[in-house]
Amino acid sequence: MDMKILVANIGSTSFKFRLFQITGQQEQELASGLADRIGEAGGALKLQLPGQAEWSGEMGFADHGAAIRCVLDRLTKAGVIGPAGRLGAVAFKAVVGGELPDVTRVDEAVLDEMERLAPVAPAHNPPYVAAMRMFRQVPTDVPLVACFEMGFHRTNPPRRRWYAVPADWAERYGVRRYGYHGASHRYIAWRLGRLQPEARRLISCHLGGSSSLCAIRDGRSVATSMGLSPQSGLPQSNRVGDCDVYALKLMMSQTGRNFDDLLEELGTRGGLAGLSGTSGDMRDIQGAAAKGDPRAKLTLEVFVTAVRDYLGAYLVELGGTDAVVFTGGIGENNPSLRAAVCKGLQFVGIALDGAKNRSAKGEARIDSGESPVAIWVMPTNEELIVARQAAEFLAGGKA
Repeated sequence: MDMKILVANIGSTSFKFRLFQITGQQEQELASGLADRIGEAGGALKLQLPGQAEWSGEMGFADHGAAIRCVLDRLTKAGVIGPAGRLGAVAFKAVVGGELPDVTRVDEAVLDEMERLAPVAPAHNPPYVAAMRMFRQVPTDVPLVACFEMGFHRTNPPRRRWYAVPADWAERYGVRRYGYHGASHRYIAWRLGRLQPEARRLISCHLGGSSSLCAIRDGRSVATSMGLSPQSGLPQSNRVGDCDVYALKLMMSQTGRNFDDLLEELGTRGGLAGLSGTSGDMRDIQGAAAKGDPRAKLTLEVFVTAVRDYLGAYLVELGGTDAVVFTGGIGENNPSLRAAVCKGLQFVGIALDGAKNRSAKGEARIDSGESPVAIWVMPTNEELIVARQAAEFLAGGKA
């Protein structure tokens, strides 16, 4: 196996990318960057090559297709892709694919299914589908590969995947728990297996603008907090998380607003932003709480409580745990929130070292010497996982 994989992470107005060289078991990052404000004024491109200063420039991108062409042109001019080292694939960290294969070649059938499932992932599937279609329009014979987030959670037992809804909802229409952040949780499981190979039971806490927990046994997901959609589970930055569905019927009867309007509010102005009245960024919430804002304080308590609820459930599922890992923007960079999650958990073997927690940078172990459970801060690498999955898929002749 020897190929270059460009991993595309698509936002509604952004195109983030990383380019990897995969040669056997050797992996090297060749470039990374961000095309931002696509379709808006003030567009910009940033490009980072190893050993070089970051290049950045202002430029307008009419759409994702224009940004894609610009990125490919820049990478070609930089000499990291070209006739002597052409791309092996473009791989996408795709989100909602329902019962599609975990890793698959992008074709019209895949795009049609992602469009069908867009109602449960309105912030994710539409920009991915649009970008995939635009990549297909760029004149190249490079294969496009979708690596779906829910793939890591296929190993959850049926009792963890089924809702208590009429059976035909699941069997005919796919209404079941899929789970997301699979690339992140998969990376954490892989990395911890190298740092602490004796740790068979792991709880991975991916906390950021979008958050989820995952219980992992022997490297396999056995439970995760997200369900049918990325709107579920923990409160997200601006998405509601778990909520009684009958709240929508009550709001419709009380306000006269329609279902779609209320659902959009829960999916774009709910979550931590809606409860706190801030941007939903944890730094803004903590800043407001420090100034005595009662709603910001409540929001912190709601979020920490939700994390601890799932943490407790997964301790029961696993029969205890050997390690707890904090990752994601909040998990990696917010020692006070990590401390709040771990507070008073010595009775289940989780004991944080305050000084280690406050000083942790990058990959670090932060439990006290008396803690039977290892506690880690660990940067994730979702793009590397996606590159590996795409390379293995293509090398296996399944393209």
